[in-house]
Amino acid sequence: MATTPSAPRLRWSPLLALATAAFLGIVTEALPAGVLPEMAHDLRVGESAMGQSLTGYALATGLSAIPLARATAHWSRKRLVLAAVAVLLLADAVTALSPSYPLTMAVRIAAGVAVAAIWAELVGYARRLTPPALHGRAIAVTGIGVPLALSLGIPLGTWSGRLIGWRPTFALVAVLAAALLLWIAAAVPDAPGRRSGRPEPVRAALRLPGVRPVLFVTAAYVLAHNVLYTYIAALLDHYGAADRRDLLLLVLGLAAVVGLAATGALVDRRLRRLTLAAGTAFLAAVALLLLPAPAAPLVLLAAALWGLGWGGAAPLFQTAVADAGGERGQTLLVATWNTAMGLGGAVGGLLLDLGGPGALPPFALALLLPVLAVTAAARRHGFPPRRGATAPGTPGTSRTSENADGPRAAPRTVPLGTATEAPGMCR
Repeated sequence: MATTPSAPRLRWSPLLALATAAFLGIVTEALPAGVLPEMAHDLRVGESAMGQSLTGYALATGLSAIPLARATAHWSRKRLVLAAVAVLLLADAVTALSPSYPLTMAVRIAAGVAVAAIWAELVGYARRLTPPALHGRAIAVTGIGVPLALSLGIPLGTWSGRLIGWRPTFALVAVLAAALLLWIAAAVPDAPGRRSGRPEPVRAALRLPGVRPVLFVTAAYVLAHNVLYTYIAALLDHYGAADRRDLLLLVLGLAAVVGLAATGALVDRRLRRLTLAAGTAFLAAVALLLLPAPAAPLVLLAAALWGLGWGGAAPLFQTAVADAGGERGQTLLVATWNTAMGLGGAVGGLLLDLGGPGALPPFALALLLPVLAVTAAARRHGFPPRRGATAPGTPGTSRTSENADGPRAAPRTVPLGTATEAPGMCR
């Protein structure tokens, strides 16, 4: 009697371990935003200076993405991920004990470099761990760490920081990193890096139609987000809502999950409309924050609209740049996304010093208006109404082989040593 072959299944343990690595990277990066006043007070610096701890982290991720991918292309992939998580563990532990601002900044920058390696491996590992028919689901599983960090990790970290202090909170994150190291060592299989050859030149992708509009929209959108998010504590103090900091972060995070889910369901068919809708929701949120004295319910509504606009940003921009620039476009997106995140902290700190918290929303508005204009103008390349028939650089490969969570594996094998995956962003 013939037996029916069993359906392919996801390898849940290694995929969830990788999702937890993404969760850890986001929590380590963004936790200072929720406890910024307390950290600034204890380390004897101003809030704008303390905000540069997010700037240094994100800039280190963005600026190291391309050179790190080249330098570690031949490494065992498991060895690379373990090394990256170990650096995050060390950074969180040192931050918890650090007596000085310079030491805190130094370990934050090191952590930013380490997390660049994690972002570069998530999608590649997901592809290697599953058969082609399940690539999309596997990528979705590795991606859940980011919205969970936004919706649960950061609000819980903020609450914990207020309850037991920011130092014990960072120590708890270090304990999570230690447990994750053991989990990855036990559950995630190894995979070789690039065996030979040189990676394709990345900058050449800038000449492909549509790549530059997508990168501009990404940079401006992420910069607007981080100018506000890095100094959310100061902004809420300005609106007299300091006691609602954890609630607002929770609303923003849950709305981001909703935005991500909606994007995941529709991005293959509605890329352009979703990008315009996300930008419009974010713009509406900023408009509410521009009111002279918004009431608490309006501030929470702004957080919800902000989250809806932010949650789907990563898959939207990832899909658009993959259509326009292929794998090299993805590498440029990693660098652009994280560099813009770093600049958000720096620019926001400057605005905070010059004009106070009230100067942050107008600057974000000034960025979002050209975001919508460029998205609307990039109708032929970048954000077309219908996605094209072939992906750049891979003749005959259907663009519709991509999915809601980002580009699926091309018919050929992509070495895990190339930085072709999405940024950390979904931040």
